[in-house]
Formats: sequence, C-alpha cells, structure tokens
Amino acid sequence: MNASLPFILISIFVIVIVAVLFFFVSKNRNENRLTPLAGLAFGFILAGILFGENRFLGYGLMGVGVIIALIDIIDGARRK
Repeated sequence: MNASLPFILISIFVIVIVAVLFFFVSKNRNENRLTPLAGLAFGFILAGILFGENRFLGYGLMGVGVIIALIDIIDGARRK
C-alpha cells in the first residue's frame, strides 16, 4: 500500500460528495445543469486521480479532462 493512497481516496470521496450535493441542490434550477461535456471532463479528471500511480497516464487523463472542460466553457460562452 502506497503512502499517497489515503490522500487519493480522501480526495475522490470529497469530489463525489461535492458532485452529489451539486446534483441535489441544483435539481430545481435549469440554468445550473451539468452539461454532457462537463460530466465527461469530470470523469476524465477522476480517472486521472485514480490512475495517478502511472504519471503519464494520470496526467494525460487529467489533461484531457481540462481540455474538455475548456471546450465546454467556450461552447457555453458562445451560446449566451
């Protein structure tokens, strides 16, 4: 067992709690809905955290998640 494993598990747990709270709190608001691209970016970032042992794979997945999130932000700005 690696020494960083508890920190990774705690960070994943906190991210899941924030995501669950976000879905329950914003259930009645249509303007704050999570877009499919944002959900995909969130999934890639979580996968990057999970596969953090292999630096190339972990950072690669996190990078893809950030790029998808940026695309979602730019797409949302164009719609408004």
